[in-house]
Amino acid sequence: MKRSKSEEKVLELVVREFRRIGVLLESDPRLPSVTAIVVGQPLRGSWWGHPSGRKIWRVLNRFCRRRDVLTTKLVSGKVTFVHRRLWPQFLALSTSREEWQTASLSPEASALLRVVDRKGEIRTDVRGLLKRGVPKAARELEKRLLVQSEEVHTERGAHAKILRSWRNWSRKVGFTRKPPGVEKSKREFERLLQSLNDTYAADGQLPWSNQSAQ
Repeated sequence: MKRSKSEEKVLELVVREFRRIGVLLESDPRLPSVTAIVVGQPLRGSWWGHPSGRKIWRVLNRFCRRRDVLTTKLVSGKVTFVHRRLWPQFLALSTSREEWQTASLSPEASALLRVVDRKGEIRTDVRGLLKRGVPKAARELEKRLLVQSEEVHTERGAHAKILRSWRNWSRKVGFTRKPPGVEKSKREFERLLQSLNDTYAADGQLPWSNQSAQ
């Protein structure tokens, strides 16, 4: 019971910080993250081997199931949780298909994106899908915000991902608000991340900023 109560309090802290800021990373050595709240300090490297690893996993698992949490890779290509109030701005960006999303995509990623666009949702382990290069291609699409992804355990105990188009995801969660303009949405996330970078002496990057710097 003590552990359960402790986890409840930690989850409350995570939710409170998430609502206050609008975004949280899963883990980061400087920026606000779920793992930092759970263990009381930022972590460097993977949290899986940390003594509180199981507790982190349980809190993350419960947090991700909340209806106001969108999981993506918005900041520095890392798992980032976006609050529902920022979903319209996020969807404006993720569905824009601007050059920062589509330029220099590998042939495998482009082919995988066409399948997701056509079907709305696929599993990366589905029979008939070309397996060579799929994990890497899926990561490309995630980091360009071109798909929504969800990790699943297969019947054989392996890992796979469900990749969804943003239109399919919006329909699935019942989100119908009209997105604002792309440039306005960029500015909002840029201001938010700049404030966090300044506050925490961090260097978080947004995907379109990385692309323009290349």
